[in-house]
Amino acid sequence: MYWNEKMECMPVEEMRKFQYTGFKSLIEKLYNSNKFYHDRMKSVNVRPDDIRSLDDVRKLPFMYKQDLRDYYPTKLFNVPNTDIIRFHASSGTSGKPTVVGYTENDLNYWTDSLARALTSIGIGDKDILQVSYGYGLFTGGLGLHYGAEKVGASVVPTSVGNTERQLELMQDLDVTAIACTPSYLIHMSDVANKMGIDIKKDTCLKKAVLGAEPWTESMRTKIESTMGIRAYDIYGTSEMAGPMFTECEERDGIHISGDHMYVEILDPETGEILEDGEKGEMVVTMLQKEAFPLVRFKIRDITSLNHDVCECGRTSPRISKITGRSDDMLIIRGINVFPSQIEYTLMRIPEIGNQYMIEVTRDGALDNMRIMVELKPDMFSDKVTDLVRLRMRIESELRKYLEIAAVVELKAPGELPRFEGKAKRVIDKRVF
Repeated sequence: MYWNEKMECMPVEEMRKFQYTGFKSLIEKLYNSNKFYHDRMKSVNVRPDDIRSLDDVRKLPFMYKQDLRDYYPTKLFNVPNTDIIRFHASSGTSGKPTVVGYTENDLNYWTDSLARALTSIGIGDKDILQVSYGYGLFTGGLGLHYGAEKVGASVVPTSVGNTERQLELMQDLDVTAIACTPSYLIHMSDVANKMGIDIKKDTCLKKAVLGAEPWTESMRTKIESTMGIRAYDIYGTSEMAGPMFTECEERDGIHISGDHMYVEILDPETGEILEDGEKGEMVVTMLQKEAFPLVRFKIRDITSLNHDVCECGRTSPRISKITGRSDDMLIIRGINVFPSQIEYTLMRIPEIGNQYMIEVTRDGALDNMRIMVELKPDMFSDKVTDLVRLRMRIESELRKYLEIAAVVELKAPGELPRFEGKAKRVIDKRVF
């Protein structure tokens, strides 16, 4: 076990004082030593002396993903490259990649956060964790690897791909937990079925740590019922450090270690700070990072914040499951649509399997959305009338929850492409 009772159970007001001390020190350091942050603060006429409480964080300007590209590769760093002991990079969706660097202390803080997180879901020295996130420039694999070793677990660093071999190792090594994307776990389950492996009966797998892409409670239910495991959400981004925080055994939100990160939830339209329970755009400030500091970084993920003490006893704030991003939200005929909304609706329909894709096109000035879904093997019928009725029912459910019409196309099992990393769910063919 890796348990930091002082930090994880610190009273909320005491934690705010602790955060303010760290935040104040960070701002003074950046103002005096980092040109980017010095110029940003000067542009809004703010000096370190103006930061007199944690609430004064809102006086500071935001940092954006584009800043990382504009100052590529290391111009935002606050230490010389000789102090960097590791680099990671994310390709993103367009433009230059984003590069992050780590000092030895940064890696220790990252490992500490993940060790606490894994302990909170009961993973420890009796576990064998199969890490099926990508290793290399992607932060997922190495992050979970070091966190698992910190709690004493044995690690099987399989990365992604070669799924049949991964399943063999899962059986042969008595793997008890796996860390990967939810879409890859579903892919593994499909491959296991084809190999005649029943994960419930033929493996020792009990827990899954799933993240790196949005997934819904409906998908959690399907994964747990078909595989006989408990699935936990993990959260992090390459800019923060990588995967850092998870749900606890209560699974009532993702715990955010207050000594590592300060979180704000803002209205995406007005920038107003929202109250607990209100969904908005998450903005983060990393309080201890040395190499690559983040102050009011707009991550763009949509979530809500809760400061109530968790049933597990931890007092750290919790964020709700990520429902989408403010910048990858689809706007279809003036209506905001998140892929997670579509997934939530589809996973409630028993005839539908786990694979789907969304295609958006434009005909003149009119947007059209087509949703391709695979049916379960025993549901795919040759009777045209049955398929027509099912398609119409799915379209009706989508219209009810999305308030917009979508064309549904039914696919046979295995017809849609599979992805061993993050699933590619959306194909937007519109030209703006």
